[in-house]
Amino acid sequence: MIVGGGGREHTLAWKIARSPLVERLYCAPGNAGIAAVARCLELAAGDIEGLLQFALDEKIDLVVVGPEAPLAAGLADRFRGAGLKVFGPGAEGARLESSKVWSKEWMKRWGIPTADFAVFDHYEAARRHLERRYREGPVVVKADGLAAGKGVVVAPDSAAAAKALEQIMVERVHGAAGAQVLLEDCLFGEELSVLALTDGESLLMLPSAQDHKAVGEGDRGPNTGGMGAYAPAPLLTGELSREVERAVFRPFLAGLAAEGIDYRGVIYAGLMIGRREINLLEFNVRFGDPETQALLPLMRSDLLPLLAATAEGELGRVLAEEAPRWSEGAAACVVLASGGYPGPYETGKPIRGLEQGGLEFDCGAGEGLALFHAGTAFAENGAVVTAGGRVLGVTGWAAGLRRALGIAYTAAGQIEFAGRYYRRDIGHRALQR
Repeated sequence: MIVGGGGREHTLAWKIARSPLVERLYCAPGNAGIAAVARCLELAAGDIEGLLQFALDEKIDLVVVGPEAPLAAGLADRFRGAGLKVFGPGAEGARLESSKVWSKEWMKRWGIPTADFAVFDHYEAARRHLERRYREGPVVVKADGLAAGKGVVVAPDSAAAAKALEQIMVERVHGAAGAQVLLEDCLFGEELSVLALTDGESLLMLPSAQDHKAVGEGDRGPNTGGMGAYAPAPLLTGELSREVERAVFRPFLAGLAAEGIDYRGVIYAGLMIGRREINLLEFNVRFGDPETQALLPLMRSDLLPLLAATAEGELGRVLAEEAPRWSEGAAACVVLASGGYPGPYETGKPIRGLEQGGLEFDCGAGEGLALFHAGTAFAENGAVVTAGGRVLGVTGWAAGLRRALGIAYTAAGQIEFAGRYYRRDIGHRALQR
């Protein structure tokens, strides 16, 4: 059973459904696209007791948790306590994402390189610190709690930072997530996403990816949950990969062991790569969205045994038997969003053009296309309509990134719904490089 109903969960369902080990696949709550490969349940991702009862009644062998909120709420702890196998950390490990304050202090405690920061739970104190330390330069303002990827503001000057601070702490645009804030030094360089599977002892680093957080082309405008991604990112050389493992993932594992944190799932390291240094911007405790849509189409091995072994604490044994295989090509995901996103947007808009490729279209010669549903639903007449800010992830893969982008953009241009918007510069850094 997969918990969640977005583009990441559709990608996981799409990949898991290909495993010869699968007899039945469920998703709660799922979406219009997931319904093609799994039975969707009328259970919300946050209905822990309802999901638990279903899992026990149906004798579910493995639960894969997609989003962060159920993990932060203790879903994995509750399910494991009932004897079920779960891919996803417990609530203590999930604090690495659910509390930016706790996470930053944890990074500092275990020597993981990250930007200098200060924590505040009173607006006036935060405002005074802002005026003293960041009067001239840029600053990053972060809400402590979960805010669906929208709780981080990279402010170019103190005026923009003050506005963000007021919105988060006074207006509470992110609700209780803004009870505490971090004011953090702004780092410069290029962002990079590196994900790894871990059972707390063994570690499997996945190919790198690069997300595009800003809503507008040229990385302008407010942050979103992600407007597109590509993999692998040529920024991550072999030497840099080894340094990321040494400086970030090995201290992470040491911290888990020393503090007795049971962590069985995926750990996402959002990195800033400067000219001479690596810094960790944030940890996420689940698969990235939309990075997953670019990563999993490149995987040539069965994903399910790796997820199961991670949940069972047997990842090292499985990796010793056979390392996963990956395509030598590239993949790119272009997100089609509702007009107005990440602000207010309308839903219920009919989507046209989905039939041009169905779920997946094999282009031949190692090339392909997949349409991963994120915010979609069925209308009463059976038509697929928009149901979220990010509606579809259109992923192409090929021997090279330029061709993969061409496949994705050709398909994206044939899919229409009222207010549709997508960035037309996904992958621009890699193409320039």
